[in-house]
Amino acid sequence: MDKKTVIGLVLIGTIFSVFTIFNQPSAEERAKMEEEYKKEQLLQKEKQKLAESTKSSNEKDSEKIVDTVKVEPVVKKENTATDSLIFLENSKYKIAFNTKGGIIASLWLKEFETYANFAKKDGKITALELFKNGDAVNQLVFDMDGKKIKTGNLPFSVVAKTKNSIVFETEVAPGKTIQNQYILTDDAYDLNYTIHMKGFGSSVNAKNVGLNWDMAYRKTERLFVEQRRVSTVCMFYNKEGFDYLKEITDDNDEAKDKVDWVAYKQSYFSSILKPERPFLQKGTDFEVQTYKEDHPRAWTNLKDYSSTLMLDISNPDNASISLDWYFGPNDFNILTNYDKDYNKIINYGWGLFRWINVYVIAPIYNTLTGNMAISAGIAILILTLIIKLILMPVQWKMYVSSAKMRILKPEIEALNKKYPNKEDGMKKQMEMMTLYRESGASPLSGCVPMLFQAPILFAIFRYFPAEFSLRQESFLWAEDLSSYDSIWDFGVNIWFYGDHMSLFTLLMAGTTLIYTMINSGNMQAPQQPGMPNMKVIMYFMPIMMIFFFNNYSSGLSYYYFISTLASILIMIAIKKFFVDEEKLKAKMAEKKATAAAGGGKKKSKFQERLEMMQKMQQEQMKNKNKK
Repeated sequence: MDKKTVIGLVLIGTIFSVFTIFNQPSAEERAKMEEEYKKEQLLQKEKQKLAESTKSSNEKDSEKIVDTVKVEPVVKKENTATDSLIFLENSKYKIAFNTKGGIIASLWLKEFETYANFAKKDGKITALELFKNGDAVNQLVFDMDGKKIKTGNLPFSVVAKTKNSIVFETEVAPGKTIQNQYILTDDAYDLNYTIHMKGFGSSVNAKNVGLNWDMAYRKTERLFVEQRRVSTVCMFYNKEGFDYLKEITDDNDEAKDKVDWVAYKQSYFSSILKPERPFLQKGTDFEVQTYKEDHPRAWTNLKDYSSTLMLDISNPDNASISLDWYFGPNDFNILTNYDKDYNKIINYGWGLFRWINVYVIAPIYNTLTGNMAISAGIAILILTLIIKLILMPVQWKMYVSSAKMRILKPEIEALNKKYPNKEDGMKKQMEMMTLYRESGASPLSGCVPMLFQAPILFAIFRYFPAEFSLRQESFLWAEDLSSYDSIWDFGVNIWFYGDHMSLFTLLMAGTTLIYTMINSGNMQAPQQPGMPNMKVIMYFMPIMMIFFFNNYSSGLSYYYFISTLASILIMIAIKKFFVDEEKLKAKMAEKKATAAAGGGKKKSKFQERLEMMQKMQQEQMKNKNKK
């Protein structure tokens, strides 16, 4: 192994080390996270008991309130205490509203649960709380007579309430009122949010009324750092289309155009806010920040999402702004049904990779798990085999090419010995090209099929970690295919590796190593001093996979394991039943004989230019020697 190869391997190892350090917490941080989470669970139980008692009281009082969602006429106001919670629910979720600000305070998704509750295996679903009271605010922000008004700090009263709707009202100044109206949709993840402004007249500039939306999602998945890593703010512009803030780092941006909708996205759940009329460009901005280690929310909440969204209001004296809210899973099929490009928030990759996932991988996988009701683990197995069968001609071409290169290997090594000097490089290259042409072999014929497979390989890398249907789906020893599988929890964090051992990752690395060994005979040693030894690099990669994929989705590692295993079996089958290397060798020898007799392929233009360059080089050497 030469010096440059060693340096290259050290750099690769350093990159993986840095990546791992920035993407997983230490053992102390994990312990602190678990402790904080347990405290939050206990605190939530106490709050829930209090909330339920408040709900019971409110429901009794609500019998006196007019059963309507109409804003006018205003019925008798309910004497609701400041900072008290009122609950509404449908079949999909339960919402707690806070009278302070008339805002959405908490939200529970009834069909899903956090990993912590899922891991209990108690046979029941404990509703997943997406955010708690104090984690979110939706408030109007505007200037009135030289004063900054933020409605999130104002006390609101309930003026109307039904089974699936509620209306809050506050009086900002005499004769100047704001109402927040919320209407739940039956059996859907939707909530209609309408803001009514009355009596403000010229005291408020219509173009300076903004909606401030802040959010801090709670931890819901197994690996906190991975859930935080993929969380960000997405937006869809009226003309420029989909855009988003950076996921890994803190980021902020001002609107580039009118905004059709805004999404606060995390790994498997999102909140999407769409106005009836697009948010205005001027004054609209977005921000996402990760909490510092000493922040109280550092190990309970993902990130701090914040947006100021300027509303399209014509007359603040009597204005109504209608918005639709989606609170639910990042399920591609559900989001696609809205026909508003909501599915773009799911990170299936960009360009060609997303196209492959949306139009090839997802339809096959959804047919298996949906229409055919096959479990996720078996569906991944069948999907892998289907893809391998489709790519069978490609692998056939690769194998035949590698077989030809194995047959020519002795002759190639003889040429390397014949021309050991660097100045003979062009002559050696020309003779190699002649050898390839006459025998019908090409070193590139094995690379081109590999490039054809690469987009699918990278597309799958994005698909499985983002696929919602894998969440909390078990298979064999993996209890959750959306997260890592573990056959051994160490109890301590091992630097560069983690606190557990993933068996699917080990199997994937093992099959990759075997596949590399089978193909290592086709890899040529470096022909020039200083060139990296590809054999060493190819053997190094399976080892690095053990560390890199240990925390990744077990569904992804499982797919790569099955895919590589299938490649090995297909290669063995082709070698044993379909390609006779002795016959191939004889056929290549016949081609060489035909070429030597003048009946072979004509020289390519590139080879003719190479021969011309060699002759010119020889002439220059002769003239140099004469001098």
